[in-house]
Amino acid sequence: MVSNFEFLEKDFPVLANFGELAEKYCYSDSNSCLMKLGMIGETIVNLMFTYDRIALPQDNTAVARIDTLVREGLLTRDLATILHGLRKVRNKAVHENYSSVTDSKNFLLMAYGMCEWFMQTYGDWSYTHKDFVMPEENVMIVSVDKEAEEKKEAELAKQAEENAANAPKVARDERKKQANKVANQRPKTEAETRFLIDEQLRMVGWEADTENIRYSKDVRPTKGRKLAIAEYPTNSTVGNRGYADYALFIGEKLVGIIEAKAIHKDIPSVIDYQGKDYPRCIREEDEKYVIGKWGEFKVPFTFATNGRPYLEQYRTKSGIWFLDLRKPDNSPMALHGWMSPDGMEELLAADVDSRNKELKEMPYDLLTDKDGLNLRPYQLNAIKAAEEAVISGKQTALLAMATGTGKTRTVLGMIYRFLKTERFRRILFLVDRTALGEQAQDVFEEVKMEDLLTLDDIYNIKGLEDKTIDKETRIHISTVQGMVKRIMYNNGETMPAVSDYDLLIIDEAHRGYILDKEMCEDEVLYRDQREYQSKYRAVIEYFNAIKIALTATPALQTTEIFGQPVFKYTYREAVIEGYLVDHDAPHELKTKLSSEGIHYKQGETVTIYDPVTGEITNSELIDDELDFDVDSFNRQVITEPFNRAVLEEIAKNIDPESPREQGKTLIYAVNDDHADLIVSILKDIYTQYGVDNDAIMKITGSVANGNKKKIQEAIKRFKNEDYPSIVVTVDLLTTGIDVPSISTLVFMRRVKSRILFEQMLGRATRLCKEIHKTHFEIYDPVGVYDALEDVSTMKPVVANPATTFTQLLDSLQGMEDEAHVQNQINQVIAKLQRKKKNIDSKTMEHFIDMSGGMDPTQFVVDLQNRKPEDAKKRLLAYYDLFKMLQESKINGGRPVVISDKEDELISHTRGYGNQDARPEDYLDAFSNYVQTNINEIAALKIICTRPRELTRDSLKSLLLTLDREGYTVQQLNTAISQLTNEEMAADIISLIRRYAIGSVLISHEARIRKAVDRLRKAHTFTMQEQNWIKRMEDYLLNEAVLNVQVFDEDSRFKSQGMLEESGFDLAYYNILYVGGGAIIMRRFGNARENAAYLEDIRLNAKGYELLATHQMNKR
Repeated sequence: MVSNFEFLEKDFPVLANFGELAEKYCYSDSNSCLMKLGMIGETIVNLMFTYDRIALPQDNTAVARIDTLVREGLLTRDLATILHGLRKVRNKAVHENYSSVTDSKNFLLMAYGMCEWFMQTYGDWSYTHKDFVMPEENVMIVSVDKEAEEKKEAELAKQAEENAANAPKVARDERKKQANKVANQRPKTEAETRFLIDEQLRMVGWEADTENIRYSKDVRPTKGRKLAIAEYPTNSTVGNRGYADYALFIGEKLVGIIEAKAIHKDIPSVIDYQGKDYPRCIREEDEKYVIGKWGEFKVPFTFATNGRPYLEQYRTKSGIWFLDLRKPDNSPMALHGWMSPDGMEELLAADVDSRNKELKEMPYDLLTDKDGLNLRPYQLNAIKAAEEAVISGKQTALLAMATGTGKTRTVLGMIYRFLKTERFRRILFLVDRTALGEQAQDVFEEVKMEDLLTLDDIYNIKGLEDKTIDKETRIHISTVQGMVKRIMYNNGETMPAVSDYDLLIIDEAHRGYILDKEMCEDEVLYRDQREYQSKYRAVIEYFNAIKIALTATPALQTTEIFGQPVFKYTYREAVIEGYLVDHDAPHELKTKLSSEGIHYKQGETVTIYDPVTGEITNSELIDDELDFDVDSFNRQVITEPFNRAVLEEIAKNIDPESPREQGKTLIYAVNDDHADLIVSILKDIYTQYGVDNDAIMKITGSVANGNKKKIQEAIKRFKNEDYPSIVVTVDLLTTGIDVPSISTLVFMRRVKSRILFEQMLGRATRLCKEIHKTHFEIYDPVGVYDALEDVSTMKPVVANPATTFTQLLDSLQGMEDEAHVQNQINQVIAKLQRKKKNIDSKTMEHFIDMSGGMDPTQFVVDLQNRKPEDAKKRLLAYYDLFKMLQESKINGGRPVVISDKEDELISHTRGYGNQDARPEDYLDAFSNYVQTNINEIAALKIICTRPRELTRDSLKSLLLTLDREGYTVQQLNTAISQLTNEEMAADIISLIRRYAIGSVLISHEARIRKAVDRLRKAHTFTMQEQNWIKRMEDYLLNEAVLNVQVFDEDSRFKSQGMLEESGFDLAYYNILYVGGGAIIMRRFGNARENAAYLEDIRLNAKGYELLATHQMNKR
């Protein structure tokens, strides 16, 4: 008989030889057969590395090599599962002398399919599939020369490696496309489908083996085992003679039925037939395994699958379809993986309705209690919005909360309530990088909840280092990248089940695309933007759980995954309500070079730096003139004089040795080399003042050779210690990192992403009482706040590569003739087609963000499908996108000019308000606005005529109105200080009265102190009354309005408790007599200094409770 593997003889004789030997040994020596089949898998993997010039993984094991090929996009999950199967069965044959004719026959089929795929991907792309013919049993025992056999194998393997190394290189994208096309089109045998399902079930905790764990081999439900018994009989007359493909048993409890189908079948329709009929038709002798009845069904769960991983484009022909038969109105749903036995038991035990009722009825006292979590009102509202979404049956909820408003503490309160009411049994807290996970873990371990216990004390929490969970786990903190590894790049032994968690909380959910270039090595699993998006989304959608996401800056893909926000709390609201600090007018620094640009004449010598080789060369006699404007600085041209000029000016206002008074500084650089340059210049500047070298540090993904632990230590030092006080970063500290003492941001790079820019600003918005932080400063020498206008006044339409996108679009705007319009559109498309080939991943990220989720190819197709006039409108609507595209001319691999042109600072100004006005103009405009609108805006009139009638809500509304007009308290005070050379910190009421009716301007603190002092001099108060006045004074120092409503609503007054309501505060008394004892001591005892008496016997219990609390707090 001719070998099935003969088709490999010409291109891959090594595989043909292994295949032929495996067929030969199938019946007579199945142990050797399995070894040869394992060698087919190992050889294919090794040759793929050689053909595609892929570097071997550091941990060069068979598992790591397969995972690397999956990560490279060359192996689908199915193919990887087969290769792991071949690997494991070979190991078993070698180390345990395992043999099985059944396994030999099944793996022969799968190895043959693998070889066909390999031929069509790495050999003859025109090869067509041929059916495998199982070899007939050969009873003759043939003597074998093993030594000669092994020698031949070694020679063929060596020859194959040489051929692969010398083969013409195929472009990686082309190879991936072919590999995936062939993988998706290749036929699958029933044996392969069953093998894949067996493997998938085994990896989540079931015992599954179609050949051996089957009813016909007398396998029956057994206590202590979790069995997927194949070919289980029922009384059904539908399908395979009444045999269910698998019956799932946990011990002796029948919990599920699985129906496996061919790959071309619609799976949901299978649920409606066999999927429902088998659970109806359980035999009488199996009734002892039935755990309940739900209408006509005797099994709670039913599944249908064809073994293919879930794909949205093949929705009805992929995935694992599941139906909970316990409620008649439940609909079938597609799962991305299998439920574990524990997950099924937990689902059976869940009582969602009663838990929702408990959640609804549970008071929020602990969350607002000062001895508890002490959440702010908006944090409480966020939790309520999330709970309402859950109770109403929503599967996703997005909370949009400004950076610095305490999302982690909000999550802490939310988690506590969900677990306390047992609404959810296990929560996955998903972060996108290690630092954020550690930050959350610190909060869970430090913040006191009930009975002075932390969340970590109350519930079992698994951290970032824990890869697995157990039944007692209630919270698991993981990075997206860690979960990607466990789900997509597992070792073929175990993987998370879709039922492991019933709630996912996703932090920094805008990170559905890459903002950072500086993730640590083991966190970077993505080649490009689309791959990141797809894997991020795959992890989110893998688990059969409700998802609650939090972000400060929702992006398009955020709302695509999680829907529109159910709760919003903006940065401006937080600033106005005093929970975040505002930024002052940005410092705009201009130098001679940044204003006039750098100009090289034709023939001038230019120093060129090549980022790829690291070489610096002199390019003499340049062909043409070179011009660089400020947008090119630090990207296309490294100009040390520019960096030095602006840093010398900035350094005049920053003292690195006074972080406790002045706060800390964060500087954003373009790349790692630029960060080094900035650090070097700053150390030079501050050396003359004797500043400690440790005060200035670079924290990027490259420090300590990328050592993750060292990077985290550096971040923690920046947050918790005095030094470093000035840190230079690229992207590592742009999002999520919480360092409240940052009071100055310096932008030495341009950013074009709104989301990234807002996240970068967010690093400085947090309150920090320790340094008395009232606002933060922005230094903007590169014009990130107000990008330079295009200086070109003449924009000719020239159909050549030098014509810019904006020139083409400007000309398009004035065209009417359809033929001319179409021609211009074609030029834009042609230019975009050229441009897209050299777009780096960062620019691609911005393109997709600005285009509404399309990459350049999709954008072009969309344009081509439109009529000329419609396409014209479309292009003009995306003017900013094309402006961004033409500005990003140089990617990381192109040479960079190093400029030594001398530079000098020519101006350091501040732009006030929306028009970047001078301080005097800004104040004049404010005065004019107030006087013009005094009768139009009710709150303005009240402040000027009847200030005591002002409410908090009307003041907040007024502040928002002024903010929209460009007037903030911080900028108004700074403008006054700049004009008068006197520090000013007036509140908005004083500022309005000064510019509306000419009142004397004094600081907010002085106004309050003066009023309280006048009150105390005019009256005689009891000690209790004095305490209340002190409390009101403290309140007014931080707020602008105090009225009766505040006493009813504000937690600082409302939640004082019975002792406080009576005007007593232990901070002011040495002795406090409570209840009956107070009555006796006041009437018959000796008067004691600083003693207080509460003659209310109801307070005895409260007194003991308070005393115990104070003792426990060691107060």
